[in-house]
Amino acid sequence: MDSLVFLCARRVVTQGPFPALPKDLYPILFKAAFLDGRPLVLRDFVASWPFPELNFQRLVGHRELLQEHDCQLCEAIIQGVVSQLQRELEEPSRNFSLRMLDMTGLSDSVTSHTEIFASACVEASMNQQEFQRDRPEQHEGGSGAGTSVVSPQPPGVDIHTDLFVSEMSYDILCDALQTGAASPLRLKCREFTAMNICVAEIVTLLESLDPSFLRSVVLFYNSLELTGLSVILPYLSRFPELRSLKVQCNDVDVRHLTPKSGMTIRNVARQLGMLPSLRELSLEYSQLSGNLCQILCDLQTPLESLELGYCSLLPADLAFLSQSCHAPALKRLDLSGHDISQGLLEPLRLLLEETSSSLLHLDLMDCHVADSHLDALLPMLLRCSRLRVLNLHGNSLSTAAIKDLLQRTLELPDLHLVVYPYPEDCYKPGPPNSGWDFVKDEELFAAAKAEFSQILENSGRTNLIWTDSLDGHEAPDFL
Repeated sequence: MDSLVFLCARRVVTQGPFPALPKDLYPILFKAAFLDGRPLVLRDFVASWPFPELNFQRLVGHRELLQEHDCQLCEAIIQGVVSQLQRELEEPSRNFSLRMLDMTGLSDSVTSHTEIFASACVEASMNQQEFQRDRPEQHEGGSGAGTSVVSPQPPGVDIHTDLFVSEMSYDILCDALQTGAASPLRLKCREFTAMNICVAEIVTLLESLDPSFLRSVVLFYNSLELTGLSVILPYLSRFPELRSLKVQCNDVDVRHLTPKSGMTIRNVARQLGMLPSLRELSLEYSQLSGNLCQILCDLQTPLESLELGYCSLLPADLAFLSQSCHAPALKRLDLSGHDISQGLLEPLRLLLEETSSSLLHLDLMDCHVADSHLDALLPMLLRCSRLRVLNLHGNSLSTAAIKDLLQRTLELPDLHLVVYPYPEDCYKPGPPNSGWDFVKDEELFAAAKAEFSQILENSGRTNLIWTDSLDGHEAPDFL
């Protein structure tokens, strides 16, 4: 329920224009204007922001609201900053407060926010250049001839943000980053995501990023292959705070090594070892069969998050991992897409035993887990006393097995979310000539869900989410 102060703020932002306001009112009025979708009000508030920092996520308060917001609101906020910078050029004697805008945490799967931020940086830089070119020349000693005086540039504003670049946004982002520290509006990237651009373009952008700020790099659908990855990794060593590297769907295949590719994989391992702060590594959809040891062998510190979904791992890979320094440190482990019936059950049991003291999040989606496999895994799962999230979506479990899993995992005190598969016995034969052998029996499934809900209610674990849906359950950031 909204507070009385917030309700009053929502009423205030419907009025305008605004008189001079006490600065303590700005945060609550900003939040009200954002939630009510008032871009012009947001722009005006930001243009006269009375504090050194404006942290968007802290002001709004709810991550899901950030991800659902209108890009028009984001653009209004940035335009407010550009407006302030323009006034700083025109009124150098006036003291403007805002020096840092934190816009991290926005969802940006279509690069729109990145384009907005980059365009604003280019615009601010052009405004500054035009102002310097057009202003009258100033001299010492008033109107008489004398030595020219160069007025100091305003300190400008840093935008802390996550950048998402594709072929559509590459050019404008490259222009924005290459304006450099001299620009009045500077991008400080926390998480850099590149999708569907070439190796040379990724390297160009990495060379332009502030080395002191970058925390995470995501390389997604760039067709890097092993050789491209070996080209990019040396450029990551200039980022001392880099904690997360995700290389996903990039055609990295080390199943059939030749002397040349063997040398490349050793270079990749050595370069990964030159990232001293690395705690999270994702190699999803890489083909690593039998070579996980070669990839991880040079890492300086244990990983806390390891995503190896759909990596064609062999029993030897899991055996190596269970004996490595990483196992007792892992908080998140993703082994989705591996057929547990193909010799992986016992190595997985051993691995879970080694990770049991630290593991918070386990993904075993699409692993062909049947009732008998779950029976074998349950003792190890129950030893993971800190487990918060368990994903078993896409496996072949019966209603009885899922019910047993629910009843037995109630003893895990921190368990918050379980994603279970559609039960095998909740299917029925498909209609004749439909092309489907089996279809979902929603009536049977509704009865099963009601039974699960009753167990949760009787246990008093109302905080435990038990669902068959993957949607709306973003993995928490353990780093």
